[in-house]
Amino acid sequence: MEKKCVMVPAEEVDLSAIKYERQVFQAPHLTGSMFKSFARAAEAPVTGSLIISRLKQQNKLVEMSQNTVIPEAPMFKPEFPPQQPEPGVVTFDGVWKPKDTVEAALKCLAQYDVAGRWNGSQDPPFQYWKIRDYAYAYRSVVVTPSIEFSNKKPPAPLLISFDAEEVRKQAAASTQRFEEGVPLSILDGIFMAIKDDIDCLPHPSKSGSTWMHEVRSVKKDAVSVSRLRSCGVIFLGKANMHEFGMGTTGNNPNYGTTRNPHAPERYTGGSSSGPAAIVASGICSAALGTDGGGSVRIPSSLCGIVGLKTTYGRTDMEGSLCDSGTLEIIGPIASTVEDVMLVYAVILGSSLANIISLKPSAPCLPMLTSNESLNALGSLRIGKYTAWFNDVNSTDISNKCEDILDLLCKTHGCEVVEIVIPELHEMRNAHLVSIGSETLCSLNPYYEDGKAVRMTYDTRTSMALFRSFTASDYVAAQCIRRRIMYHHMEIFKKVDVIVTPTTGMTAPKIHPSALQFGETDMQVTVYLMRFILAANLLGLPAISVPVGYDKEGLPIGLQLIGRPWAEASLLRVASAVEELCEKSKKKPASFFDVLKT
Repeated sequence: MEKKCVMVPAEEVDLSAIKYERQVFQAPHLTGSMFKSFARAAEAPVTGSLIISRLKQQNKLVEMSQNTVIPEAPMFKPEFPPQQPEPGVVTFDGVWKPKDTVEAALKCLAQYDVAGRWNGSQDPPFQYWKIRDYAYAYRSVVVTPSIEFSNKKPPAPLLISFDAEEVRKQAAASTQRFEEGVPLSILDGIFMAIKDDIDCLPHPSKSGSTWMHEVRSVKKDAVSVSRLRSCGVIFLGKANMHEFGMGTTGNNPNYGTTRNPHAPERYTGGSSSGPAAIVASGICSAALGTDGGGSVRIPSSLCGIVGLKTTYGRTDMEGSLCDSGTLEIIGPIASTVEDVMLVYAVILGSSLANIISLKPSAPCLPMLTSNESLNALGSLRIGKYTAWFNDVNSTDISNKCEDILDLLCKTHGCEVVEIVIPELHEMRNAHLVSIGSETLCSLNPYYEDGKAVRMTYDTRTSMALFRSFTASDYVAAQCIRRRIMYHHMEIFKKVDVIVTPTTGMTAPKIHPSALQFGETDMQVTVYLMRFILAANLLGLPAISVPVGYDKEGLPIGLQLIGRPWAEASLLRVASAVEELCEKSKKKPASFFDVLKT
């Protein structure tokens, strides 16, 4: 019998003895017909058992769940200790209507010369149009929400579901409100795309598949979509995604793989590939994505835009296909921090069940113009685990993130504190088992009902792995979750935020042979997910902000991870980082200047 490994209690771990070990996931890189054959072999009873068993042993998944004694009790969903109030914020106690929260958010924003942007007195190298620019244009009748897009099809499959007549109907209603001088909010007439796993009438929710809409009908908007609709948002349609969110690249043989606006031969990142590409290319001001394993932050980083992953339970998940999980959230994607903040202000608000079980702190927004907010930046303590921070595919990434971090400290007087985060390998495995088990729970009935043959080979391979997880695997993962939560809460006694690159590599190239049958490349997956797992496994808020480009001109993102419920602090720091990087912005190769057009 193999000797058991006995973990010491989390509070007894000797941090001085921790040595960083580079994370590697051993699995073959396959595309095309080879991947197709592999996926079928992984599903077969005999060969599948051998393949999956070998993969789990090589990557120490069996060791964690079956050969390790873990002293902590399982944590089946995030449990947060009470948090101190954030400084320099506007707090939303009680019940607020979305139109009121977005109006309050507008008053929190830093001063911006909207008229100057239009009359040419401002001439930055490149700058996305902000929501405030659109609002100014609508109110000044420079344009109306009934903007006619050209008939030229965008050079990427951005949308899975689009109804031109429905868009015209929404735009006409918004235009009429502006003509009558009664726009619903600053978001009235703003175009947004919704990820295909979030309900938005009258569109079906397919989650990137070819069949989900056949077994699940959409009867009403998701709560987050309903809140945005009440503010006058125009929904362009349902955006492309990695099928069922089970991938980090955005590859989708069903509807075509969304291309990166900065380099069309490269991936956008996933699984919120369509939302990120639509925003980065200028077609929409913002979009909604879901994030269970970096699915908002990864594509935001790779496409050079901003993505916010909220605290678990901060936004209401009702009406999304992943509403029963313990790792996923619905979060905003936008070209700027302030636009993310405006959208977040509308969709924030926990469900009744999460209010009862999680006891969330009241939602807050940072007062970006106040002296108190500046003082908060000056006293900011930033945690950095240097060995982990530098574990990237190219030093372009770590160097650029380091430069911006230094500039932030010099400009605002922040302090960088060296930290150690133990058990990163265990965290990765616990996240994989947790999200895999929850995905299996939701999809397995359809898998058993014959829908497996209509899933992509990527999904089928993942399902084969997930189906091998046992009850003991799942419980062990939840015990690890409690340990990792303890380690992070101890770190947050010393620092206010944890900083990392968002991804360990910039946008990977698309193999032509991957377009028809998909691709499995776990080395790419590990690089893309290296820094994002804690926010999902522990339910912590995190944000990705673009900070520059590598030598090939591909975007690099900086990630900030915060305490539970501390979205306001993250938005404040992200805004300061964005301001430092403002002059280095580059126009994507594929960009639609909607307002000028």
